[in-house]
Amino acid sequence: MKIKGVGRSLINQVSRQIFRLQNITKEKFECPVCGYVGPFRDINPPTGLRRHACCPGCGALERHRIQYLVVNVIVREKDVAGLSMLHFSPESFFRGIFSKMFGKYETADFDAQGVDYHVDIQKLPFRSETYDFIFASHVLEHIPDDKKALSEIRRILKPNGMAVLPVPLIAEKTIEYSGPNPNEAYHVRAPGFDYYERYKHCFSRVDMFNSDAFPAKYQLYVYEDRSQWPTKECPLRPAMQGKKHIDVVPVCYA
Repeated sequence: MKIKGVGRSLINQVSRQIFRLQNITKEKFECPVCGYVGPFRDINPPTGLRRHACCPGCGALERHRIQYLVVNVIVREKDVAGLSMLHFSPESFFRGIFSKMFGKYETADFDAQGVDYHVDIQKLPFRSETYDFIFASHVLEHIPDDKKALSEIRRILKPNGMAVLPVPLIAEKTIEYSGPNPNEAYHVRAPGFDYYERYKHCFSRVDMFNSDAFPAKYQLYVYEDRSQWPTKECPLRPAMQGKKHIDVVPVCYA
């Protein structure tokens, strides 16, 4: 029996309330996406525990929250309904938001189901200057020839178009792997804080937004103990000091 509509909404409300009561002493935050206020869930992926990561209201992670805020800032004075958008490896979380926001919304992936185009981002089939806005979150760390992918993204952007192309920053300096690591969702590199320098060789301008640019109540940091790296699962990740790390979202202009 499927649970729909009001029933699912009620279950979600009860689940959130139980979580609040079970974590009454936990630090409270506000989700900029859904408006939930209260403690955020910790998550424990193969790469290690991340505290205060997930909004119990809508499921937004740290990267989703900061990306949502950045997109709203950069389109604030634009007629978004008249813009065309291409969304690579589209997260279900953002599909509903972007499809309502942009006048023309299309999706692409290499082999995922339910997208408009199956493409290789290193060799795109689209005509030059096709899209006003491109969004590819945590994609380029999977791509062997990322420089070619960046060149292709730049090619299909219209004049004055924008591309939001964040990757997970998990090292001081970028480390290239010899092959994809299945424990890191098949990443082929560990992007460092120097990684976005590659973008500056391709785009006319690159603006950076980091966790410090927005109110702390939204919890846009990655609470992760990286001093334990390297591990068996992530043998090439270097150790990093601190348990609270900034995220950075680059906005690239054609």
